[in-house]
Amino acid sequence: MASQAKQKQKLLFLKNFFERKSDEEHPITGIQLIEILGNQNIKCERKTVYDDIDTLQASGMDIITTKVGHSNAYFLGKRLFQDEELMFLVDAVASSRFLTKTKSKELIDKLMTLTSEFKAKSLTRDFFIRNRSKTVNKQVYYNINAINEGIVGNKNIEFKYYTYNPDKKQLLRHDGEVYKVSPYYFAYNDNNYYLICYNYKREEIEYFRVDRMTAVSVTDEPRHKFTDYDKAVIKNQQSSVFEMYPGKPEHVEIRFDNSLMDAVIDRFSERVVSRRDGNDHFIIEHDVELSPTFFSWVFKFGDRAQILSPQSAVDEAKKMLDSIREQYK
Repeated sequence: MASQAKQKQKLLFLKNFFERKSDEEHPITGIQLIEILGNQNIKCERKTVYDDIDTLQASGMDIITTKVGHSNAYFLGKRLFQDEELMFLVDAVASSRFLTKTKSKELIDKLMTLTSEFKAKSLTRDFFIRNRSKTVNKQVYYNINAINEGIVGNKNIEFKYYTYNPDKKQLLRHDGEVYKVSPYYFAYNDNNYYLICYNYKREEIEYFRVDRMTAVSVTDEPRHKFTDYDKAVIKNQQSSVFEMYPGKPEHVEIRFDNSLMDAVIDRFSERVVSRRDGNDHFIIEHDVELSPTFFSWVFKFGDRAQILSPQSAVDEAKKMLDSIREQYK
């Protein structure tokens, strides 16, 4: 009876074997397969092995036939993800700041099951996990699940929000105030995960870092109606807000050295409105929100970038630079 049960499991065993133990550099012959199946107490003849391979191919598995010496050998070719696609996913998971080191490792281990054991070893990127700043908030996954439940169920959510004090201790904002919001979207920006939502207290669209949220719960209250105005605000802020730090909306002109076009396109995309200004510079026009993070982005280019208009933005830039200069007197 045990042998019959093993026979029924043979196709599943072969499927898993081809997925995890074979690739173009590690093909397996029919004789080797018979021996491996025998070690699993599954008796098999050469003809039935070939029939099983035909069945797996007919089911959609890309089992390729090659030669090892004078014998036919087989390996799984096309997979759900190509190697370079898995590499991108592994690097993204490893370097994501909103995931803890433990959760990153768990996800990477799961991704590695999508290729052969041999290739999995070459795709791991442990040094990213060790060298990059990672969140210590183990509740991130639970937060995401609760927020998504609110979005799908069209319900409000409540949570508390914390920051760090100079002693690196978590400190709840506003003495532990419970925030009530209507969740709309998730946004990924500057290696952080944000919730875009309607804040009832402020009566406006706001952003909250998911890894700084705690005690997230879904209420029975229906969400605030998502208006066309709200949609327009979110759409405009996606290109105008710097590092999810909102500020005063303005249409600005900025003059850049020609060497900075790559940086400008990285920030505003190729659709940014630009024009040449002499042989060595160009000028862009764009809607932004004037905030400390916007000015910091401009200032990092030193004398190769200059805000031209509006005058209110120029004045605010001067004020910030004067304040910084005072720090170093």
